Amino acid sequence: MVIRSLTLGLAAALLAACAVGPNYVRPNIETPSKFARDEAASDARAADIATGVEQNAAPTPSPQADAEFWRSFNDPLLTRLVEDALAANHDLRIALASYDRANALLRNAKLDRFPTVTASATGSDSRASADQAPGVSRADRDGESYSVQADVSWELDLYGRVRRGVESSRAEAWAAASDLDAMQVAIVGEVARSYVELRGLQERLRVAQENAENQRETLRLVNARFDAGRGTEFDTSRARAQLEATLSRVPALEAQVAVTMHRLAVLTGQTPDALIAELTPVKPLPALPARLDPGSPGELLRHRPDVIAAEHRLHAATARIGVATADLFPRFTLGGLIGSQAIDTSSLFERDSETRLAFLGIDWSFLDIGRVRARIAAADADAAGELARYQQSVLLALEDTENALVRYARTRVEDQHLEQAAADSATAARLARVRYDAGAADLFEVLDAERTRLTAEEAFADARTRSASSAVALYKALAGGWPTRVPVREDVASR
Repeated sequence: MVIRSLTLGLAAALLAACAVGPNYVRPNIETPSKFARDEAASDARAADIATGVEQNAAPTPSPQADAEFWRSFNDPLLTRLVEDALAANHDLRIALASYDRANALLRNAKLDRFPTVTASATGSDSRASADQAPGVSRADRDGESYSVQADVSWELDLYGRVRRGVESSRAEAWAAASDLDAMQVAIVGEVARSYVELRGLQERLRVAQENAENQRETLRLVNARFDAGRGTEFDTSRARAQLEATLSRVPALEAQVAVTMHRLAVLTGQTPDALIAELTPVKPLPALPARLDPGSPGELLRHRPDVIAAEHRLHAATARIGVATADLFPRFTLGGLIGSQAIDTSSLFERDSETRLAFLGIDWSFLDIGRVRARIAAADADAAGELARYQQSVLLALEDTENALVRYARTRVEDQHLEQAAADSATAARLARVRYDAGAADLFEVLDAERTRLTAEEAFADARTRSASSAVALYKALAGGWPTRVPVREDVASR
């Protein structure tokens, strides 16, 4: 009766118990109402209108509203590469395994809230020696024993040690889910950036080969003049030197093209040679959106997975303070045993073979208070570190976005100038050739015009590549906004 009364009293106390340690409160971090460099994107749009570029293009919806940003580039091959990477990339598989592990640990922590039930059965056949049982016959020294029992133990979570442990595990599982989202952002961004870089390198390779062909024609004309006695060996050598210098650019560009193809194949979970045939045909760079709306800094922080992961880890560290603090108080365990024991199997489960035990255990390391307080101090320090890490992740996210905005805006303006420079240099090279054929200009003017044309066209191709890459970087900084491709497990999402 005493144990029963004590048990009922403890159960009532359990219902009213509060978890020790601090409750998690989301840190209040002040953020600006808008991005400072968003105006730069507007300036780029104004420059487009002023120069007659994309005047009829509507502003692209914000990345948050555009669930799969890579589709805005209108390139089916890029879309397929991204889909393949999301399905087969090995870094994503590693992140998914970490997420599954965190879920398994959460399920294990939740089971600590319930009683632990074990069952056991034993059977023995023993014989005592004559010295152990003097005067007892050999047959009477033989004995059998059989028992079956079920044990139940349950920690009464009066001070919230178990609840804080579950809270910490749940936050860690959410952090792992956000890590998976962040890895998807990183992989998709890398695929898109590598694809853009590939098309840019192929364009630069085309420019070099086309200019080499023009310079080869110039060398042919110079040789013809030399053979006709109207030129000099000096002119021939200069024209040949410029052609060779241009041709020297081709192998390096071809190597970069090959390396980028290999990178894309591995990103999609394939061997480096898997995409060579498919990516070798030259295609133009993906079309760029007229403008990207970044939304507000507050919106950014609500869906940047790295920021979300940092916040969940801060929550987990805060809950672990409660786990450590609970060791300052006694730990109560309610247990019981019920079973049957007999010397013959036929007597098991009969009324007189019944056994039972009920107990209340108290474990309190009150003499070890120094170690407990040291663990609490360590948990406090962990939480302080996670708070600083969360605050840093917020600042880095804002910095990343501001940088991406200004780079995208400025590269668009740079594109316009270099496009005009490339067009004018091509016109100058053509006119220099005409003047040379008419005898109104010397070979130096032709070679200089062709060298300027090559430089301008390469610079324009490189700038277009950087513009497309900066668009990808901006989408990546804004976390793309697409839904996760690996569904969040229900046991994490619903509790």
